[in-house]
Amino acid sequence: MVKGVETKTIVGLEVGTSKVVVVVGEVFPDGVVNVLGVGSCPSKGIDRGSITDFGAVVGSIQRAIEAAESMADCQIMSVTLAITGEHIQSLNESGFVPIAESEVTQEEIDSALHTASSIKLPEGLSLLHVIPQEYAVDGQMNIKSPLGLEGVRLKAQVHLIACHQDWQNNLKKAVERCGLQVDKVVFSGFAATHSVLTEGDKDLGVCLIDFGAGTMNVMVYTNGALRFSKVIPYAGNIVTNDIAHACTISRAEAERIKVNYASAFYPARLHGDKKIEVASIGGRAPRSLTKSDLSLITSARYTELLGVVKDELDKLKAELEAKHIKFELIAGVVITGGGAQIEDLKECASNVFHCQVRIASPLNITGLTDYVNRPQYSTVVGLLQYNHSNSDDDLISGSDDSEGTFFESIWQGVKKIVNKVRSEF
Repeated sequence: MVKGVETKTIVGLEVGTSKVVVVVGEVFPDGVVNVLGVGSCPSKGIDRGSITDFGAVVGSIQRAIEAAESMADCQIMSVTLAITGEHIQSLNESGFVPIAESEVTQEEIDSALHTASSIKLPEGLSLLHVIPQEYAVDGQMNIKSPLGLEGVRLKAQVHLIACHQDWQNNLKKAVERCGLQVDKVVFSGFAATHSVLTEGDKDLGVCLIDFGAGTMNVMVYTNGALRFSKVIPYAGNIVTNDIAHACTISRAEAERIKVNYASAFYPARLHGDKKIEVASIGGRAPRSLTKSDLSLITSARYTELLGVVKDELDKLKAELEAKHIKFELIAGVVITGGGAQIEDLKECASNVFHCQVRIASPLNITGLTDYVNRPQYSTVVGLLQYNHSNSDDDLISGSDDSEGTFFESIWQGVKKIVNKVRSEF
């Protein structure tokens, strides 16, 4: 790094079904994250984004924060917080505004985005992200930046992501109970896109699967724009349950076996005849099974889980093509998250999606890279990159302050347009 370049320390916090992860870092102007500290501990009291034991969640967050503070040798005061769960909803919308003068101004762009996001959401939901896709000025379509273009009417196409306000409030309350301030709230899947996808991926067309313990977050980009986001409310834990039921063992033992020996492909491609000793329940003697025997159980479920994503992609393709929007995933499927570390998942996914697949860890990192250069850190590292670039690509975050600033700028823009029109009559 060149001396004299100013950076700001940012803290990302992800409270997942299986673990709580904290990363302390600074983001350089070129987007590279310098990791200064990491904290992680098993997660208790939360399942698929829903808090089931408030005190247990607070305790888990506190332990992870303390570990990160110790490594980074700092006191953490505020965090950028990830949120997920089946309450997350998304849709694509558009908004129109007249162009008051001969060329498009920033105020008119903001007003068009506001119009596109001014829809009535189902009760209990609040807007989390307004993400521009593209613009149109009269007959000119697929414009990435309309600023300065001439025309009569501006159209903004956006992708909206909303969350249940109560779920967000409860998660923020747990963080605040640890004496921390929440700077921003970010959808986990959107955060992960910042750390593992390149602009080239998004331009060519790509599907990101953030594969966790409780959920799979699915994000689809085509022509550089986010077209689809969804939370599928089952993931790695369902494989753990399958192993526990099939082998009549505890969930803890099933999780150990899954993490260390499971394969998403049958028969297991490596060491299929390896014997695995299994601790039985009820005081029974330990038993053994081969790795290929285990893969017969696990591969079927991983194929089914990825098949759910494939069904969503097929539906999305039909919807977009009906609107004359080209749907191609030339960059293929990218899988990240803790669930992405299962052996042979890439081969399983290739068979399901019939395209190129890669397992992704965070890109553009420096510093304590050995701690975070794994798929399970993609979301929390992405939180830091999101925080750094937020003002460029996302007009609303879960922070009340940012939302107020956004709508104040919108109102100022609207007043300018109204005053201009009035002056002409």
